[in-house]
Amino acid sequence: MDPQLQYGVTDSVATVVIRHPEKRNAMTAAMWRALPSLLAESADDPAVRALVLTGAGGTFCAGADISTLRGSPEEAQGLAVRAEEALAAFPKPTVAAIRGHCVGGGAQLAAACDLRFAEDGALFGVTPAKLGIVYPASSTRRLVSLVGPATAKYLLFSGELVDAQRALRTGLVDEVLPEGELGKRIAEFTRILVSRSQLTQAAAKEFADGRTDRDAHWAGQARASGDTAEGVAAFLERRQPRFGWSVPTSG
Repeated sequence: MDPQLQYGVTDSVATVVIRHPEKRNAMTAAMWRALPSLLAESADDPAVRALVLTGAGGTFCAGADISTLRGSPEEAQGLAVRAEEALAAFPKPTVAAIRGHCVGGGAQLAAACDLRFAEDGALFGVTPAKLGIVYPASSTRRLVSLVGPATAKYLLFSGELVDAQRALRTGLVDEVLPEGELGKRIAEFTRILVSRSQLTQAAAKEFADGRTDRDAHWAGQARASGDTAEGVAAFLERRQPRFGWSVPTSG
């Protein structure tokens, strides 16, 4: 099978699967290029309320396909950064479901997701120092925001791999599941996500990512949406809320 990104939507959850089994799901240039447009389409789909990024088989992503660096490393890095930024800007909750190796560009993509759930036995590494590559400033800042300066330096300076338990302790991942239980937990957690207020999630995502100029915007959205009144009524009536606000489409 040719390297590709597989995409599907089930029960309001979009899933992007990185598939390149011959190279442990390494991302080719074509795959990096495909991700932003795929994400844009998913963001505009009102049926999608959350997105999961994962790898085919027993590994998440071993990074960039190194053969793509032989021509223009700068161009290859630019493709990766554009894909990473598109993932970080996705307006709905994103979760990385990680098995096996999550290394290099794979770690870059995982860090761009809102949350990272890993299977015990997963390995993480940020490896530009092994190739003499300057890690992008935006990617470095994102890594520092997750794990702090000391751990970010450890990962970047050494290129060493760390296990899932250390990743959990440092904040690189949010949950570690026993082998064989990751899929069940992802399904359970995404069911929770799609049942919650998209208004709350979208505003919280912007604020958590450092946006400081949209307080009035979100206050206006909250007043106009009626979601708060619906949430309170549903709580008092002991029923599931029917929130009406949804992420606006780009069109």
